Amino acid sequence: MSPKTAASLLPLEVESLCYRVERDDLLKDISVTVESAGITGILGPNGAGKSLFLRLLHGLLEPASGEIRWHHQRLDKTIRRRQALVFQKPVLMRRSVAANIDFVLNSSTRSRQRRDEVLQQAGLYRQRSQPARLLSGGEQQRLALARALATEPEVLLLDEPCASIDSATTLQIETLLQETSARGVKIILVTHDIGQARRLSDDVIFMHDGRLLEYQPASTFFDSPSSPQARAYLEGRIVI
Repeated sequence: MSPKTAASLLPLEVESLCYRVERDDLLKDISVTVESAGITGILGPNGAGKSLFLRLLHGLLEPASGEIRWHHQRLDKTIRRRQALVFQKPVLMRRSVAANIDFVLNSSTRSRQRRDEVLQQAGLYRQRSQPARLLSGGEQQRLALARALATEPEVLLLDEPCASIDSATTLQIETLLQETSARGVKIILVTHDIGQARRLSDDVIFMHDGRLLEYQPASTFFDSPSSPQARAYLEGRIVI
């Protein structure tokens, strides 16, 4: 996939987005335009609304008001098929590693080649015949990522893919994400790990209490955040 092809869903335009459960406004009047390729990190303390925002971007939730547009088109099923979402906790089928990839592909020779290719990239080719449920937590997360990449998405949405896994697996996943971004796939990454956001992000969205407080190039955000909440978060003074 070329960068030109992958960037065809950009810009992402979010306008006055709100999400409500009963009478509670969980996301409040979010507006942002993301035009840059590369990796956009979404940061913020627990309960900021990061995961909700990601699910809205993929169309898994319906907003109470506001609009999401990808390349000036309203989010619909056609656009969703050009994206992939990986959850914090892998959702895998009770089949072999290879069969989990086959499920999202057809049965052609090219598809089998693509399956083997993504399993190699994820470091799981040797385990291809093993039941997916017998993989370690980190291996399961790599399999979920490989399955998402097998469909050749233009946009990859990730919800804390390295939560609760060891540092070696985190490094493998980060390397895979950097390689994926270099091929032109737009990545939007929710992470609680400030160090990971520094290593990977080209730009940063900072959320707090259901609001989007900052959207900056990563270097600007980490060197001189403009909001007191972001400064407190980076200094470790805001967690929940």
